Amino acid sequence: MKLQEIVARVGGTIQGDAAQEISGVNGIEFAQAGDITYLTDKKLQTKLETSKASAVIVSAPLELDMAQVIHPNPPLAFAKILAIIRPNLRLEPGISPEAVVLENVTLGKNVTLSPFVYLGKNVRVGDDTVLHPGTVVYDGCQIGNQVTLHANVTLYHDTVIGNRVILHAGVVIGVDGFGYIPDEQGRHVKINQVGRVVIEDDVEVGSNSCIDRAAFGETVVKTGVKIDNLVQVAHNCEIGEHSLLVAQVGVAGSCKLGHHVILAGQVGVADHVTLGDQIILAAQSGVHKSLDKPGMYGGSPAAPAIPWKKSVSVFSKLPELSRKIRALEKRLKAIENQ
Repeated sequence: MKLQEIVARVGGTIQGDAAQEISGVNGIEFAQAGDITYLTDKKLQTKLETSKASAVIVSAPLELDMAQVIHPNPPLAFAKILAIIRPNLRLEPGISPEAVVLENVTLGKNVTLSPFVYLGKNVRVGDDTVLHPGTVVYDGCQIGNQVTLHANVTLYHDTVIGNRVILHAGVVIGVDGFGYIPDEQGRHVKINQVGRVVIEDDVEVGSNSCIDRAAFGETVVKTGVKIDNLVQVAHNCEIGEHSLLVAQVGVAGSCKLGHHVILAGQVGVADHVTLGDQIILAAQSGVHKSLDKPGMYGGSPAAPAIPWKKSVSVFSKLPELSRKIRALEKRLKAIENQ
């Protein structure tokens, strides 16, 4: 594809040979002739000067002997070009004879059912949706258009999946929420979970993550949410639009997250906590009470970032400070005795 054709689709202006062919995308150090790369960190400019790439995406023109695409957001332009030149592999539409489809199932156009897919009763699957091998869809589930369910995804009954959703291998949606009550003998009696999970459009969930069905009502993952691998979202949670949940995050029951919330790796959120819009939790933070002001927080219990960072910087000095305090107390007592 010619460089000018690519830029016409992703935006920006060209400085240099707009008619040259671009056949690949790669990082600065790995790029070869015919590849396009991008630059965001000026520290890498010296490596760019020796790169074999045919073109580079930059935010401002540079003195370089290669074609340049001037774009206000080079990483975004690069991501769009990557999707054009190296789109994700897609299985051919068709229904495998080894798929199991029960009664009252509705299939849209160009649906792919791979070997060992199981569709329960009253399931609806939208157009251009792909179910990879081993996918299990229980009774009453609804799956939208252009959805991709990778190998061994499981949807429990009555789960609703929107359009353009991607669930990676091993994801489980709609498993029973963790609800028990002790009886007179101290045994844990299960509280049946009778709600469902609703996942809205353009959501992506990483491998082996779990989203629990609601005890009553709905667990909701709203439009544009991106969830990493090994994440747990408990029953009756609401995850706001375009939020990010990074690896090993755990969100306890009945939590509500606003839009554009970011939970970094291993963040834990206690039950019935509300997080306002545009809140960022640093890695390994623990949230025990609701937070409403946008901004960054860290630590456990989570606190605003600036005092938290100051506290962290003091932790390593506490033993020495303790020794000094004891010494000062000893001297003060000696003075008082005199």
